[in-house]
Amino acid sequence: MHNPFPYQYIAIEGNIGAGKTTLCQMLQQDFNCRLVLEQFADNPFLPYFYENPERYAFSVELFFMTERHKQLQEKLSQGHLFQQLLVADYFFLKTLLFARNNLKDEEFRLFQRLFSILNSTFPKPELIVFLHRTVKNLIQNIKHRGRTYEQDIDPAYLENIQQTYFEYFRTEQSIPILIIDVDEMDFLKNADHYQLIIDALEKSYQPGMHHLSFVR
Repeated sequence: MHNPFPYQYIAIEGNIGAGKTTLCQMLQQDFNCRLVLEQFADNPFLPYFYENPERYAFSVELFFMTERHKQLQEKLSQGHLFQQLLVADYFFLKTLLFARNNLKDEEFRLFQRLFSILNSTFPKPELIVFLHRTVKNLIQNIKHRGRTYEQDIDPAYLENIQQTYFEYFRTEQSIPILIIDVDEMDFLKNADHYQLIIDALEKSYQPGMHHLSFVR
């Protein structure tokens, strides 16, 4: 299928429970794009991290970084990145944002050095789409999808992640970042809401932050 978007590499981002994987899968079904989905369930440290963040933070972040690097290296080095639309439910810099939020200073400095080496070979997405939901809405989605190890996530943790993303977005001036408020949307079940997102993706944006809000 013809790519209707002015981008060949789009990263769909958002907090835990924002709906990024769902949206990616819908785009893949409708536009036959290549898909990169994070294999978070394969991280053996994740359940332990939610129970004891201080002890398992470095292990969980290191595992995520190496797995994301392996996955993206396979997808982005296939030689036809710009021949078919590629949609991912994360971008590699997410690794550093979560680590900054979760690691102690000395751990983060070491992690940052490792990240810089791995990140140097990757192209950036041509567009980052951030699905923004309030923490209250995120908690509802997390409870609804029922992953046992997520059920006791501290709302303050989700709030910190949100702030970390936006701190980065304010400094990123090389690529466009489209922030879509989806609290009032159900793009999975409401075709009109989904179409609003498609319409937004069909537009070209200048580098920097752009904010869209749709009210029912």
